[in-house]
Formats: sequence, structure tokens, C-alpha cells
Amino acid sequence: MIVARISLLFVVFIDVLGLGLLLPILSTLMLDPAQDFLPKELSQAGRELRYGIVLGLFFLAWFFGAAFISKLSDYIGRKTAILICLFGGFVGYALTIAAIGNSSFILLIVGRFIGGFTAGNQPIAQAALIDQAKDDQQKAQFMGQMVAAVSLGLITGPLLTATLSSRFLMGNAASLSLPIYAANALVLLNIALIILYFRETLASRRRIDFGLSEVFLTLLRIRNHRTALRLAPVFFFAVLGFNGFILFLGDFLITRFSFGTVQNSLVMVILGVTMGSISLYLVGPVFARYRQVTIMTVTISIMAVFIAAFVFNPLAALAYVLVIPIIASFGIAYPTLLSMFSASVDPSRQGWVMGVCVALYTAGSGSVSIAGGRLMAFNPGLPLFIGIASCLVALMLIALLWRGNPEIETLNPVKVRNQDLNDR
Repeated sequence: MIVARISLLFVVFIDVLGLGLLLPILSTLMLDPAQDFLPKELSQAGRELRYGIVLGLFFLAWFFGAAFISKLSDYIGRKTAILICLFGGFVGYALTIAAIGNSSFILLIVGRFIGGFTAGNQPIAQAALIDQAKDDQQKAQFMGQMVAAVSLGLITGPLLTATLSSRFLMGNAASLSLPIYAANALVLLNIALIILYFRETLASRRRIDFGLSEVFLTLLRIRNHRTALRLAPVFFFAVLGFNGFILFLGDFLITRFSFGTVQNSLVMVILGVTMGSISLYLVGPVFARYRQVTIMTVTISIMAVFIAAFVFNPLAALAYVLVIPIIASFGIAYPTLLSMFSASVDPSRQGWVMGVCVALYTAGSGSVSIAGGRLMAFNPGLPLFIGIASCLVALMLIALLWRGNPEIETLNPVKVRNQDLNDR
């Protein structure tokens, strides 16, 4: 039982580790003219456009894959669905390694597309953990452990990249591919743990009676839920605001301050440590003390202000500090939005409403990735300005759709019992 739970938490850890590990690598690989991956004569605008395409296709694949495979797990079983995602992740990493070795942009796109389609492991592992819980108290304990796994993944991914790509630390063995080899070794270990120790938690299998169109149907069904419909646009623009910043953070730092892979990885480590600390120690007390509308107004305002400060910051060292309030605010805003979505529907629709959140998140991430790649050709700070503008739109929508609305004002926040979890 314990080893099975560890194997599921390891799934969450690897799922989160991947993005923090790859973003600094992709930034350096595609935007640094000193790298041989893209033709030397390719303009900076061409490099930025290709970077946006790679990220955009990854999130497009995630948009379809996360909702599809998560629902598929209710039909074919958690174990089979998790193994599909892990094997897909392994293939995606292997193709990415091959792409770097052969300087193949097409292979990179295929690898990241496969990796994106099978990146939806976290909600499946969460469902499997909930299946194993004997009561609400144990469910809360397991969710607290999942938060810890997410936090550890956020920190470990960029640390692996910073360490294994550094010639100062690794000598001639250092390369941009080495962190991906390490990630794939962890995926293989996770596959072995799931096969050997995790026993299927789904009571019975069902005949598959849906296709990829289910992703769009999931979003369309929101029309029948007035409260969730009011929450959706705020969620979309709040996440868009954050991703306009985070996805192009490394590119901006490369252009503005000539940061390399190690420096960008260290920024990601700071983001991970901040997010983990906020999730474990601050979200619960904030939820207990303030209303959600207040929380969202304050946190999105802080994000907008500090993204603007980041854009106009003239000091490289200060960049490490300015990211902290941005990620801290999002670390509170995101679970607040999820709790509001959860409280907006009855227990029988929890899976559906979380699917809506995944679809909105990946749709926003994909659109800002593609648009940002084109905008960077004109100015490296433009994707970050998209982030600021999106935050301002989210604030306007809160004022228009939330304030004074009894359905929103009376949503019960999900209390995160951090102290109880820590005491255990």
C-alpha cells in the first residue's frame, strides 16, 4: 500500500518535473545563436517563431490528451492509463534527445507533441490516490502529500538542468541532452514501480463510448452551469496572464541580460521553492481568513504590478527577486480558482469541472505560446505585456461578473488543513 502510494506520488513528481527541466533547455537550444540546433543564418525572429511553435504544439497536444486520457482512465483503469502516459513521456523524451543530437526541428516537434498528449498523468494519479483513501481525513492527507510531490518536482526539474548542463560542475560530460536522459531514467523507474506495486483501483472496466471531440463537449457543457460559466473567463485570463510571463521568462532573460541555461534554471528553482512554500504554508491560512473574491483581486493585481516591474527592471540580479511575488500570487490564486470551480458543482460533476479547468489552462497556454513566439520578433517583452493585459482583463471580469453576484459570493472555499497535515 505504501509503496503503491509512493509510486503514484512519483508519477506526480515526474509530471511536474518535466516542464521546469525542459523550458531552460529549449530556450537555450532555440534562441541562443551560439547553439548549432538551428541554422546559424536564421534570424532571431525566426528562432523566436519556432520556439513559440514548439511550445504551442505541446500545449495543444496537452489540451486534447489530458482530458481524453483522464476520462479514458474511468473506462480502461487507472493503471493502464498511467502506463500509457509514462510510456508516451519516455518516447517524447527519447525523440527530444534524438532531435538535439541530430539538430532536427521536426523530431523536436514530434517529441514534444507526444510528450504533451501524454502529459495528463497528474489528475489520473490524483484519482487513484482518492480511490485508495478510506475516509475524508485520509483523502486530505493524500492530497497534502501530492502537494509536496508537486513542490519537489518544481524544484528538482530545473536543478537537474542547472547541474547536468553545467560544464563547471560536470566537465565535458555536460550537455543539454544529459538532463533529459536523467528524466527518462526516472520515467523508467516509475514504470517499473507502477507495474510491480500499483494494483488497479477501478472496480470495473467499461466500453469506450467517446472520442477526442469529448474535449470540446466538456467545454460546451459549461453553458448549463451558470456559476461555472462566470468563473471560466476569469480563470482563462488569470492563467493566460501567468503563462504570458512564465513561458517566455527564460527567453526574455536571455535577450535582456544574456542569461544562460544555468541562470534560467536557477530562476526556475526559485519559482519552485516559492510555489512549494506557498502551497504548504500560506494557502490554508489565506483561505480561512479572506473571501475568494478578495483573494483573487489582490493576487491578480500583484501579478500585474510585478510583471510590469520585471519588464522594466534594469538589473540582472533583481530579476531573481522580482519573480517571487509573481509566483507567490499565482500559488494562491490558482488553488483559489480550483476551489471555486469545485464548489460551483455537485460531487457527481467534480471530474467534469476539473476537466474544464485543464482545457481552459492548456488552451490559454497554447494560444499565448504561439502568439508570443511571433510577438518576440518585434520586442522580447511583448509576451510579458500580454501577461499584464490578461491580468487587467481578469480584474475587469471579476468586477463585472463576480462582485455582487450571490452565486459567486456564497461559494464555500475548500479549507486546506495545512496544520493538520503537518502535525501528521
